[in-house]
Formats: sequence, structure tokens, C-alpha cells
Amino acid sequence: MTLPCISAARRFDARAHRSFWIDGQQVGWIRATDAPWLARWPDVFETDAQRVVLSSRYSTVDSRTAALGAVIGALAADGYIPGWRDETYAIRNAFDAPPLAYIERAASRFFGTMTYAVHLNGIVEYAQAAPRLWIARRSDTKATDPGMLDNVVAGGIGWGFSIETTIIKECWEEAGIPEDIAVRASPGRAVHVLQSLPEGTQAEQIFIYDLVLPEDFAPRNQDGEVGEHRLARIDEVARWIEEDAMTVDASLATLDCMLRRQWIDEDACAGIDALFEPPVAESGLTSN
Repeated sequence: MTLPCISAARRFDARAHRSFWIDGQQVGWIRATDAPWLARWPDVFETDAQRVVLSSRYSTVDSRTAALGAVIGALAADGYIPGWRDETYAIRNAFDAPPLAYIERAASRFFGTMTYAVHLNGIVEYAQAAPRLWIARRSDTKATDPGMLDNVVAGGIGWGFSIETTIIKECWEEAGIPEDIAVRASPGRAVHVLQSLPEGTQAEQIFIYDLVLPEDFAPRNQDGEVGEHRLARIDEVARWIEEDAMTVDASLATLDCMLRRQWIDEDACAGIDALFEPPVAESGLTSN
């Protein structure tokens, strides 16, 4: 049996989309049903049946950012881009690549551009008992996946933040984990997700980390984005993944942890290896 999260991570039909291009590079996917909305800006986009291309008249990062910003603001005002975040994401096809433009985070799925995130497995180890995992339940007011189970810490990497600074920031905001503990996080693998969602396309590279937390530590959310935390047995978490009670991203991050630590059998995760990359290199912890 293929786990739901593994199927969902590649639930994408390129035929239902138009590729999005900037400066000779494909940088995203726009749903074919959404592309006609961009016809309002013929000076910004050149479109055909297969592609949407940002006009070459916008030849600098600043000019592309300004042109896309005006479009994104209008689309958001019309309700086509929900969940405004006031966070800046860079359009780039690799985490260490120079940006081609900057956009509001909420627009990344409308344009299907590559985004980057960190997910952290919070582990509690016991001398005389089996290890457990801290699992978060997302707030019911979250714009995406409200109420679903998640890793103890997870967050997108905004422009100007490294992997390390994002981990430190998100550890405190989501779980009250202080910096002196957060910096102990150790890298797992990275996973690529390409899936169709109601708000567009999630094209995301997720950097997975593990953090062993003290037995007497209990996570406490600071920013209102987490409803509760649960300290769960490994078999409980495995069942939640099978039942699709956890987000796709969190399920994949948790499975990576379980596989690396040999808590579950690889036969239970058929097809998952195709989604993973090797462990995050130390050089990935530098600021962008």
C-alpha cells in the first residue's frame, strides 16, 4: 500500500497547467484555468497555450518585482490570491541561486514557484522506554491545513533568512524552544513536493531536521499558529500518517526521521526514496 502522503507529494498534472518563465528559465506552474486572469496585463505577460512568460522588458530584479507586485496586489484584491502573509519570498530554482524577483509569499502557489521550508522532528529519548515524538496540531484559523497534525516546528524560509536562522525563529514562535536548544538540531534529508492544491501549486523543497528535546521540556506556542502539542508514541504517529491526519509535508518529514532511526520498516514506505535527497550539507546553513 502506498501511503497517502507519498501519492499526494506528486499529485500534479502538467497538462492542466502552463509553465511560468522569467529570463529564459521556467520558474513555476500556473493553472490553465487561472492563466486567463493575467490577460489584463498584456504589457507584463506574454502568453500562449503552453507558457506564461514575464515580458523581457522587465530585465532587472527590481523591475520584475515591481511588475509582479502590482499584478499580485490586484489579484489578491479580487480574491484570486488568498491568505496574504506580508512575507517576502524570492523566485529562484535553487536555494542558493540568485533571485530573479521577489513576491508576496501568498502568491507563490498561484504562480507555482519553488519555495523552501524547514520541518523539525522533536524527539524525546528515554533511558528505560521507547522514544516519543512531539506533534503539533495546527490552529483552526491557519490559512492552510487548519486543524491538521504537524511537526513540532515547521515554517517557510523567507528571503533574508538562512536555514539555521529560520529554525531558531520558528522553534521559538511555534514551540517556545530557546535558541540554546534549537541550535542542536541535526540535519536529515531534504524532500521535494510538487502537488496541486486549492490555492494553486505547491512546489517546495523541505529541509528536514531532528532535535532531541529534554524530557522535562514541554512545547508552548508563542504565535497562535498551533492549537496544541502532543507527546506521542511512534506507533501512534505512524497510524496518524496512515490515516492522513498529518499534513503531507509533516508526514514526509516524520517518515524520514523514522526511517533514518530504523523505527519503521522501509517496506512500509514504498516509493518514498524517490522524493528524498541526501542530508543537508553544512554549507546550507549559511545566510542567503
